[in-house]
Amino acid sequence: SPERLDPGNERYSFKDIPKVVGGITSTCTELTKAFYEMVLKRPVFTVSSTKAAEMTKLLENIHRSVNISLVNEMKIVANKMGVDIFEVIDAAATKPFGFTPYFPGPGLGGHCIPIDPFYLAWKAREYGLNTRFIELSGEIDNDIRNWVLGRIMDGLNEQKKALNGAHVHFLGIAYKKNIDDARESPSIWLMEAVKAKGGIISYTDPFLPKFPKMREHHLDLASEELTPEFLEGVDCVVVATDHDTFDYQMIAKHASLIVDTRGRYRTSAPNIVSA
Repeated sequence: SPERLDPGNERYSFKDIPKVVGGITSTCTELTKAFYEMVLKRPVFTVSSTKAAEMTKLLENIHRSVNISLVNEMKIVANKMGVDIFEVIDAAATKPFGFTPYFPGPGLGGHCIPIDPFYLAWKAREYGLNTRFIELSGEIDNDIRNWVLGRIMDGLNEQKKALNGAHVHFLGIAYKKNIDDARESPSIWLMEAVKAKGGIISYTDPFLPKFPKMREHHLDLASEELTPEFLEGVDCVVVATDHDTFDYQMIAKHASLIVDTRGRYRTSAPNIVSA
């Protein structure tokens, strides 16, 4: 029975999400179905095999991966054309059929979506198949992170500053808002990229007061308190993960440059760069 969770989503707890169950035998399928029916408020759906159950999870995550990559690519195109991609998404979402809104950001994150699609792509090669959509979404994910890095550099250049030696402060290092999970977070990739180019990095994340121990990332940092004095002392603030707890009005008032990857600032201002 594949995991179906949406961290930070208060509308859907474990009991409120339908379950998919597939067993090696019909008996274990029915027993597992009966078990979940005792604890869930929603239906339990059975499929014919464990393979079908596992591929259900992969399809769900690949669907998100491909659509997030698509809207991130659209964000780059819209930016070049001087169009607000968030305005376009809101308008498209008024269509009552055939469209599901996805929102752009600095890249894919989390313990499933950046990883599961490529597990299937690897497995498909055993059958002589190339999963072009899946692998293309991974390429676009790399493109969007590099594009955001370029937007940070553009914003600094407009203020006659170089990234080398600039203090770049990141709002949020979790992979999505209002949770404490930083696995595969694009925020961390951006922090390391800025540091590699000579920038000074710091972050604020109320859900992660100390930089977490991670397999591949080792930054000796702790969450900074967002005060007017602190914001006035940094060269650039990057809205990387838009936690609802941040005081965005106060940040805009005191930060000399904001690079917004999440569309929190929908009004144009001299100190705000859309990314």
